[in-house]
Amino acid sequence: MTDEQLVAGCLRHDPIAQQALYQVYARKMMSICMRYASGRDQAQDILQDGFVKVFQKMDHYRGEGPLGGWIARTMVNTALDQIRRDKPYAHSLDLTDAEHLHAVDEEVLAAMSADELLALIQALPAGYRTVFNLFAIEGYSHKDIADMLGISENTSKSQFMKARAYLRKLLPKGTAEMHGY
Repeated sequence: MTDEQLVAGCLRHDPIAQQALYQVYARKMMSICMRYASGRDQAQDILQDGFVKVFQKMDHYRGEGPLGGWIARTMVNTALDQIRRDKPYAHSLDLTDAEHLHAVDEEVLAAMSADELLALIQALPAGYRTVFNLFAIEGYSHKDIADMLGISENTSKSQFMKARAYLRKLLPKGTAEMHGY
């Protein structure tokens, strides 16, 4: 089925089209959910909630841009909804409290496999992980992140800096020593 056929079937609430859409996009969407979740169970919950939203709001898809991109945005928004419910920013510090933190060596992260990077990202506390994903992977500005999460721009910057410092601590010992950490 083409994306247009999948959309048309989902708009008719056709379970065969819904199952086909899920089969086409679930694997990619699960990888997005895994970046925001603390583990596979939480990612599966986000994925399930996300697809429920996709099916409920299929009439919002205007065909402007790829269907996969629209579904991906829905998954990210679903993950952010869950994170907002969990309120990981309640004890965030301002940027000025985190100025002493240093950046992660980009070459070290670039040399790691996708699975190794995903494991490191999942090990981040929820607040750090969310901002890291939105800024470093999704490409949102700190102002946009602040608006999405209901936090200050400085808190977004602080969470990102802390995420990078935390990732540095999580790097495998040999890797960190080899690069002078």
